[in-house]
Amino acid sequence: MAKSDTEVAIIGGGAAGIAAGKRLAKAAIDCLIVEARPRLGGRAYTVTQASYPLDLGCGWLHSADRNPWVKIAQAQGRTIDKSAPPWQKPALPIGFPPDEQAAFGRAQHAFFERLAALAKNAPDVPASKAFDPGCRWNNMINAVGTYISGAELDRVSALDFDNYADTEVNWRVAEGYGAMIAAHGDGVPAVLDCPVLQIDRRGKRLKIETAKGVIVADCVIVTLPSAIIADKEFLFTPALPDKTEAAKGLPLGLADKLFLSLDGAEAFEPDSRLFGRTDRTATATYQMRPMGRPLIEVYFGGKFAWDLEAGGDTAFADYAIAELTGLLGNDFHRRIAPLRMHCWGADPFARGSYSYATPGHADGRLTLAEPVEGRIFFAGEACSENDFSTAHGGYLTGVTAAEQAIAARQRRRTA
Repeated sequence: MAKSDTEVAIIGGGAAGIAAGKRLAKAAIDCLIVEARPRLGGRAYTVTQASYPLDLGCGWLHSADRNPWVKIAQAQGRTIDKSAPPWQKPALPIGFPPDEQAAFGRAQHAFFERLAALAKNAPDVPASKAFDPGCRWNNMINAVGTYISGAELDRVSALDFDNYADTEVNWRVAEGYGAMIAAHGDGVPAVLDCPVLQIDRRGKRLKIETAKGVIVADCVIVTLPSAIIADKEFLFTPALPDKTEAAKGLPLGLADKLFLSLDGAEAFEPDSRLFGRTDRTATATYQMRPMGRPLIEVYFGGKFAWDLEAGGDTAFADYAIAELTGLLGNDFHRRIAPLRMHCWGADPFARGSYSYATPGHADGRLTLAEPVEGRIFFAGEACSENDFSTAHGGYLTGVTAAEQAIAARQRRRTA
């Protein structure tokens, strides 16, 4: 361990941890990011394959007109792609004719209206309660729900789902969202390949046990995914059962992405979308030519993605190729080949993609975010009441946690 003593230890080097570190560095406060992976970025992860940057984790600058990562990307000289996302345009009519798309759109709009009405009443209920019984589009609405929340709607709190704030402005970083987030961590001291085992809060200073030794700190900012906090009941000594229980009510859903190469890409409009099936929840959706590139970005969500992960990358590729050839003809398989994906459920440092609240646990986000003893602070998308499941939710909570640590430091110095 090159550095074993710091004023603020930041556990986790994803969007929240990096944002916290930059805020502390700006205030000239000694800090150290402690990251289990060999890289920064967390669930923001860009790789280069076939000469293209591929975002295997978060890929969209959601609510881009108020998303703080936009200015950071611009400051880094990145290219912001402002093309309309495929879900804001009609889908390709293959297997889904325009009149059926219109009917689905009406059914989905009515579903969201019923959901908003349910969210205003107590007690909290599963979002699936907003389904219109017998509606032919319920399975497809549920499939879309798995891309939004990472879980089927019977598992998702109606209140939490409705709490999400979306300006419906969605852009992309051409060079990779994950690459931009990781680069924002440049200059912040960090130790990589260093999982945290336990945080001992019994002494005047905190002792953080890691795979590379003990770090001593005045305070700590914990940015671990809620699934990790929920599973590690002994992360803190003495334990913090309120945090563990809050995290258990905020599990990580799963949304995996597979990238395929595409020959003869010019046959498809850039950023067009194709639905695999419209009659069931277990299906994939396909973004054809994202940002005009000769690729297909394939989305899988919820239990369907969890089941496929048991078979690894090959299971996803086999499914996508079979579904696409069913839609576009048997010869289509000659035009596509798997490039890259990342199984986020199997990732030991994530255990999923992003958080959703189970019914009755929407208030767990505020509980998870609450500081402890004026020296243990929490951040990450799961701590955001309105911007959960996003990298900007991670950023905003990271800055908030850093400012809480700065304020606590000032109180200690003036006491």
